[in-house]
Amino acid sequence: MDKLSEFQPVLLTLLVILLYIGGRPWLSKIFLGRIDDPRKKFAGQKTIHYSLTVLAVLALIHIWLGGFTGVFAYIGIVSAGLAIAMQDPLMNLAGWIFIATRKPFSVGDRIEIDGHAGDVVDLRPFQFSLIEIGNWVGADQTTGRIVHIPNGMVFKQVLVNATQEFDYIWDEIPVMVTFESDWRRCKEILLEVARGYSSTLSSNVEEQMQRASRKFLLRQESMDASVWTDCADSGVVLILRYFVDARQRRKTKTTIWEGIFTAFEQENHIDFAYPTVRYFDNRHEGKAPRSSEA
Repeated sequence: MDKLSEFQPVLLTLLVILLYIGGRPWLSKIFLGRIDDPRKKFAGQKTIHYSLTVLAVLALIHIWLGGFTGVFAYIGIVSAGLAIAMQDPLMNLAGWIFIATRKPFSVGDRIEIDGHAGDVVDLRPFQFSLIEIGNWVGADQTTGRIVHIPNGMVFKQVLVNATQEFDYIWDEIPVMVTFESDWRRCKEILLEVARGYSSTLSSNVEEQMQRASRKFLLRQESMDASVWTDCADSGVVLILRYFVDARQRRKTKTTIWEGIFTAFEQENHIDFAYPTVRYFDNRHEGKAPRSSEA
């Protein structure tokens, strides 16, 4: 019995390890087997993993230290040293708690922080990971790189979330036509093209907007496309403003531009404007020549 009691902590430790390793797939099958949503399944797997880790650590502490009294004494001795030596890891852990409780973003959201933008694909106690967008690739498309960012950055940098509670953002396309063009007809064409695109939007846009308005103080505004008029050196600038899925900006812009090109081909009184050089001669312009020219 004495020899058995000597090996008891080791045997219990092996049992805890076996339960920890074997319990994850078993619990995942029971609680997540009928969930089809990838985001919910991913979050559930993380919850099971962290819960089992905490239970395993507490069990090992109880096995080897005989309770929690020794643990508190040990923590009191080393806490001051840990606060200095592990400042960054502790801040990252605090950032993880903040992200888990306050939810400035979740897995699947499109965010930007410290100059890095992308879709959140993983969240761990010390860092979260993004599938990068932008950089050398235009129009918010992915580069294929994974960016790992310490959780503590949420306390140091401005965080932008493009899809929190609402998947759509405003985008604009400036179209410049010559001063001689029929700019009124041009505005009509831009609105027709934008409305043709808007008809394909998801039917839950207004529902998403209402849900976001319950969480944030958002000003209700029309989600219809609009065209604003401006002027530049080379012509009249018409700015088309429209709603777009934050992850479909390049595809949508391509569709709208192709619609604009196709419509302008049918118009004889609309021409795109661009910087040009013009030679001015009074005699060819029908004006009286100046005294020096005479």
